[in-house]
Amino acid sequence: MGSGAKVLILCVNRLLRESIARILTKRTDFEIAAQTEPCTSYEHIRDSEADVLVLDSLDFLLDSFPSSSAAGKHERSVKSVLIAMADDRSCFLTAIRRGARGYVLQNASAADVVAAVRSVAEGHAVCPPHYTEFLFDYVATQTTELPNSQRRAEWGLTRREQQLIPLIGRGLSNKEIANHFNISEQTVKNHIHRILRKVGVVDRLSIYEAFQNEGGAAMAAHAGHST
Repeated sequence: MGSGAKVLILCVNRLLRESIARILTKRTDFEIAAQTEPCTSYEHIRDSEADVLVLDSLDFLLDSFPSSSAAGKHERSVKSVLIAMADDRSCFLTAIRRGARGYVLQNASAADVVAAVRSVAEGHAVCPPHYTEFLFDYVATQTTELPNSQRRAEWGLTRREQQLIPLIGRGLSNKEIANHFNISEQTVKNHIHRILRKVGVVDRLSIYEAFQNEGGAAMAAHAGHST
């Protein structure tokens, strides 16, 4: 990291930001650019030439940073780390979409915070270990495992119903699927019931088989005519 990563601490909680400043000041590989409440404009953040921005508020990250489509290369050069965050997968995904490179939970130790800031300064991304599998699964459900456009049209599946198919194929229970999407188990049951009806199969094991079957779309169309 050269002469030291410059860190800008913008935390709502005064005790927290002072504690983070003390912790990082004791390390020779950090330089504190400033520590203040999160009321600084984005232009000031950019002009501070900080390498890492430490935040304890997802709302400030949303309010202060330009959207991914509008951000330029220079504007994305300040890497952000969210600390003292709730163990909430939805917040985690939102933080990633807004460009956060680090997500540290409320129960993290001082050593965890230092390690996260250092890793992000070095160009890495950091998240709680138990979020890694969740992130892989989430990306997988957004890509090629979803039914193609022809099958979507013939089956009439909603996007959420499409997302359930690969998880059903992996043998996940209703409870596991519910936890994956942060929805109720009853909602999952309702989705699966509708998928069974739309695809025209009698059990959940046949749902993924129908998707994999080249004749699945034709079967669904036939089922549609028979209902």
